[in-house]
Order: sequence, then C-alpha cells, then structure tokens
Amino acid sequence: MIPEEALKKQGILDERRHHPQVVLLPVAALRSRLGRRGNQAEWVYSKSMYPLKKGQVANQAHVGLPPGTYEEEHGRRGFYGKSAHLYHTHPPTGWIRFEGKLRPHCFDLNKLTPPDLRDPDGGPVAFLGNRDVKVSVSRRSFPMPFLFRNADGDELYFVHRGEGVIETDFGPLPFEKGDYINLPRAVTYRVVPRTTDNFFLIIESQSEFEQPEKGLIGHHALYDPGVIITPDPAPALDDNTSQTEWEVRIKCENQFSKVFYPFNPLDVVGWKGDLTVWKVNMRDIRPIMSHRAHLPPSAHTTFVTQGAVVCSFLPRPLEEDAEALRVPFFHRNTDYDEFLFYHDGDFFSKDNIKPGMATLHPRGIHHGPHPKALANQGKKTRTDEYAVMLDGLNPIHVLPEGEGVEWADYWASWQAPQPVGAKS
Repeated sequence: MIPEEALKKQGILDERRHHPQVVLLPVAALRSRLGRRGNQAEWVYSKSMYPLKKGQVANQAHVGLPPGTYEEEHGRRGFYGKSAHLYHTHPPTGWIRFEGKLRPHCFDLNKLTPPDLRDPDGGPVAFLGNRDVKVSVSRRSFPMPFLFRNADGDELYFVHRGEGVIETDFGPLPFEKGDYINLPRAVTYRVVPRTTDNFFLIIESQSEFEQPEKGLIGHHALYDPGVIITPDPAPALDDNTSQTEWEVRIKCENQFSKVFYPFNPLDVVGWKGDLTVWKVNMRDIRPIMSHRAHLPPSAHTTFVTQGAVVCSFLPRPLEEDAEALRVPFFHRNTDYDEFLFYHDGDFFSKDNIKPGMATLHPRGIHHGPHPKALANQGKKTRTDEYAVMLDGLNPIHVLPEGEGVEWADYWASWQAPQPVGAKS
C-alpha cells in the first residue's frame, strides 16, 4: 500500500478533499490504469462510497435483472473505478441514426494491402492511433532484406496467420498462429516467414509492454511464467555468404535512417539480464472464469503499457447461474476507447463479424451485444471465440488507411430485424 503522506506530497491526494475512508487500488489496477498528464500519474487511489439503490435494480451486477430491463454499466477508469448500473426499459444501443463524428466503427482488415504484402522492402500500414499507441497490420510475404530497429517505441506483434522466425539480437524466435511477440524498443530484428499468407497485428507503444500484476489470483494465474519463451543466442556469422554489407533500418521520430555493416550485426554469442524479446501463445493463456456472474474485460488482461491495456478473450464455459448474463453487458466506459480484433472462432455477441475484422467503440456512446445474441444467450453453454482487445486511455483516431476498409453502416447492426411488412 502507498502511504497517504506520500500521496499528499505528490499532490495526488488533496487533504482538503480527503475522505476518511480511502481504499487503495490493487497493484494490478495501479499499473494497468496509470494515466499520463505531464509527468504526474493519475488514478492512484479510489474513494469508496456506500452504493445507493433507487427504483428497480439487481442486487448483484449482471445477475437477476428486473424483468423487462436492460442493464447498463456506466463506469470510470475502465472497469477499475466507480460505477453505476442503470436499468433501462429499452436497449441502450437501440438508436435509429447518428449525426456528427462520434459513432462505433468496424473495419475489415483483410482488405488492407500493406506495402510488405508484395514488396520485400516494404513495411506495415497503420490504421489507428493516438499519442500513446499505434495499431498497424503487416502482411509480409517474403523475408525482410534488411534488419529493422524501432527507436520510437516498443512493439507487440500478434500473429493472426503465418509461421516463421524472427531473428533478433537475442537469438531467433520461431512464431506461429496465436503468438504474442514482445519486441522491446530498439531491438534489432528481421521477420523471416516460412509461409506466404501471413497477417500480423502490430501494436506500437511509447512505453514497455509488461505482464499484469496478478494480486489475489496468484502468480500462476492467466498464464504461468513457465510458458513464456525467450530466444537462445545463435550468432549469424555468415562466413559462407557472398553478401558484402548488411542494412539496419532504424525508425526514429517516424523517419527512417539506414546504417550499413560489413558483417551481420546479429552476432551475439550470449546475453543476460531482464530485458529481452519474449513470446506467449494464446493457447497457453487460461482465462479466469466465474460460473455465477459475467466478469469484466479487465479480468482478461494480458499486457499493460502506458495509456493502454491489452486483453485476450478465449473460449470458456459460459455462466451456469440461471439468472446470470451470458453475453457482455451494455457499457459506456467514458475514460477509454475500446478496440477489438477478431482472431478466430464464432463471435457470438456480434453479427456479421469474421476473423480479421476489428471494431472501435469510442468513449461516450454505448456498446454491447447485438439483439440476436441477447435473445439467444440461454441457448449457448460455451464461447468459441479468440479476440485481442486494446483499451486506450486517450482517444483513438481512425487513420486514412482505416477509413478505406471501414464498414460504414456498422452502427445500424444493432437494429433488430423488422417483421415482413413493417414500416422502416
């Protein structure tokens, strides 16, 4: 726990507004929900307030909703702060039109054609971003003819399709479908695919991608450190090659420079320390579950970074309690934008979504299950979906490449099908 005096000295806890009952958040909440405004950390503590209840409500969130109501969670600080549950008589997503900039987005990333799809010398294409993170797609079909070093940020590669190896300073690291590959800032690497149909989702961050603190659930929950894979040194001496120079392409301040060597710089014969390239596969992540209540996305946190959190949604049994919701609850997290990449499986809570598609739900408007999923939730006993979620603290902007593959009428997908003969 952080002493209150330390919080006061840092200006985080204002003595004039100090409530006598202060509950410090778990370390997991601290690390995954730290914001940045100047050099000050935000959201380090949370005041508790006795929850009020008015009108028709459920005593337990997401369980035993009053008949004929739709529960909405109005929360702060992602799913870590104060919240209220509102019980509507209509679905919060029952809109009929949008005007203005704010709306839900859906992208078919399968339609992106990054330069590296056909040109070995090309690179990925970015389609979303903010001041903390940038999200790109690579479809690299051929081995990089150069070595790459990103001095602008750390990179998290998610392998949607493809197999091969990433050659790095620390040694080669094989990759396959479902891998998360953590490449720290300024690591030198080269992507060498064995397959031609490849698809990498890349998240670039201004700070490191770290494992979440697991607090009460224990060190081995979510994924055991024992499943993490790191590379062994394998120096590329290239004594028997006719190649005379090796290019290292460096990205710094979003500009590219090239450095040339008369030898392969991946010549490391040994390494030690706690900074390295590493990976974990989705199949080795074991989701936390409750058979009695639907857990929030924060329970599925895989990585944390400054201004963002990355979660993994995986197949699991659905809630068994007869009164419990079995689909994501309606919510409007006013402090975060939510990006979701659909990797594989049957995406029960959304209609017309296929692998390789992605959604972006900005702060200020609701999102939640489509009408068909809400109506049929009692018929399902398991989820069969694999997805990657990124929650961004600062507004996430759609870049021109994203606009080019957007499903413009996605907002209308929540409208329930009308009976034949009904007026539109």
